[in-house]
Amino acid sequence: MLPIVAPIVAPIVVQEEGEMVQIQMPTEDGQGELLLLPEPVRVTRLGGVVRLPERLTISGVDAGVASRMLGEVVEPAAGGVGVISAVVQTLADVPGAGVGEQRYAMRVAGAEVPGGAVVRIAAPSVSGARHALSTLRQLRRRFGGRLPGLFIEDAPAFAVRGVMLDISRCRVPTMGRLFEIVELLAGLKVNHLQLYTEHTFAYRGHEQVWAGASAMTPGEIERLDEHCRAFGVELAANQNLFGHMHRWLKHRAYGHLAETHGDWMFDVWPRSGPFSLCPTDPASEVFVAGLLDQIAPVFRSPLINIGCDETYDIAFGRSKEAVRSRGRARVYLEFVDKIAAMCRARGKRPMFWADIVLHEPGVVAELPEGLLGLCWGYEPDSAFAEWLNAFAQAGRPAWVCPGTSSWRAFFGRSSERTGNIIAAVGAGVERGAGGVLTCDWGDEGHRQQWPMSAVGLAHGSAASWNPAHAGELPLRAVSLHALGDATLASAGFIERVSEVDKPLREIGAAFSVPGATGRLRNASALFCDLHHGLESALGVGTIGQWRAVAEALAGERVPGGLGGLLGEQLGHALEVSRLSAARAVARRYKGGVSAEGRGVLCERLAACTEEFKRLWLIDSRPGGLDESVGKYEGVLRGMMEGVR
Repeated sequence: MLPIVAPIVAPIVVQEEGEMVQIQMPTEDGQGELLLLPEPVRVTRLGGVVRLPERLTISGVDAGVASRMLGEVVEPAAGGVGVISAVVQTLADVPGAGVGEQRYAMRVAGAEVPGGAVVRIAAPSVSGARHALSTLRQLRRRFGGRLPGLFIEDAPAFAVRGVMLDISRCRVPTMGRLFEIVELLAGLKVNHLQLYTEHTFAYRGHEQVWAGASAMTPGEIERLDEHCRAFGVELAANQNLFGHMHRWLKHRAYGHLAETHGDWMFDVWPRSGPFSLCPTDPASEVFVAGLLDQIAPVFRSPLINIGCDETYDIAFGRSKEAVRSRGRARVYLEFVDKIAAMCRARGKRPMFWADIVLHEPGVVAELPEGLLGLCWGYEPDSAFAEWLNAFAQAGRPAWVCPGTSSWRAFFGRSSERTGNIIAAVGAGVERGAGGVLTCDWGDEGHRQQWPMSAVGLAHGSAASWNPAHAGELPLRAVSLHALGDATLASAGFIERVSEVDKPLREIGAAFSVPGATGRLRNASALFCDLHHGLESALGVGTIGQWRAVAEALAGERVPGGLGGLLGEQLGHALEVSRLSAARAVARRYKGGVSAEGRGVLCERLAACTEEFKRLWLIDSRPGGLDESVGKYEGVLRGMMEGVR
């Protein structure tokens, strides 16, 4: 291994925001803003400029691994030391590497002898070497073939740094997009991926459930799994097997499995209709076993997420008597235990969303041995420390699961996301969480554009690698490496616009719970107000507050120099935000909105909807698009009332 060297961080040169600097030449003394993401644990600036030859060779690591991680052709060194020289203690390339196995050291300096190595890497495993190569790729992206001399020592805080993408709320990415996402995540040193699934896996014999949803086929999962493994990412199965089963249970063929078809309470919100499997019905066990028989063998990872979250309808239907005699927690745990046993019988280690058991922390000790708890919460005050304590005291393993705060918003909620991620990784480090799973949900039709999700995922990945910088997201680095933005301005734009309605979020609880006071959770004010009728009595915020939001949005512009899809996605999000703000102001006028005003709003929303459809089909499958668009069409129908 390369020796440990005390950090000596030299001054950096910061360029003006928005300048085209995808490749910046370091000064002759080797200075220049590095823009690395995640930020390494230790960087020592050695000074000077190191010139890489056009033809890259490598020794010590398979050239195919290097080519994939660097995104360019790297040839094996012919009988000698390569331009990139790696010393790797264990060449076995297997998933599940621990923290120590993923560390690396990398020196970029002039060759000590003619034809010698310019980049020297030392790592205990191929996983560590991959991370070093990811860092090198970012340096190449930033500086081209003239790199600043430096020495990096780096290691992750968590062995597992995962991402969960929701593919069950309408949007299923194309295979090409999924491959791109895997490569992006690997470049950010993410090593675990899940695709949240309710009805979007193409189960044989259950075609009526996933028909029209553009479901992932077993063959597609196998191809994606292969791609993930090539980039050092573990693809784990994810199938909710208890709650969130309404897309199954609404069909006559599965309705008999439901806990209830009547009324129930989802926490504090009245609901009606099927949602969870009945945990006391043996037929539910047979059904779950059949799904596991199909999905478990497709994924090579030993892990499987069985869901089991938010089963609030239990005790409102067929399990009512069992709950009365044994308690809701016991009835819930008995069914989870059965699902976990089925997973183990198929060679899988189950994990589950832990929200229900954490309502009664005393029962955590009764969880099956080896069942991994996923402690999730998406707000700054999420009680990660308390939840992890409950698992630690019971001797049960757990991960922390923050969120991107991108869903039910047009630009996300950067303040809430930052506080949430700080709380998650801080508690995780202090209380020994085994991993971090950053979740990107798609509630209400998955209408956020990808750049907002990407910023949140970059934040989660950076913080789970180096929690010391969890509250200091380097936005220029995010722009370059997560968004592919040569102007370095897009992430800062997203963060800034996401905060325009923050004062209304602080008082917006009534958007979710009528009559409530306090902060709005799990959504932005702009998103929520758009979905309340023009004549709705609910009016969070004054007309003056909403005018301030509208004026702030009117003053924003998509950063200059952004072309292609990124610019189009940001432009669409900005227009929908402006429309929502204009509508919010209009509906607070005394006397209501005129027919002419309604007509203008309708025209703008119709145009936004058409653009939304176009953008969707660029990188997402058609299944689910009509359902998602239906959310906007419902708003449009409401506004058209009174338009002549």
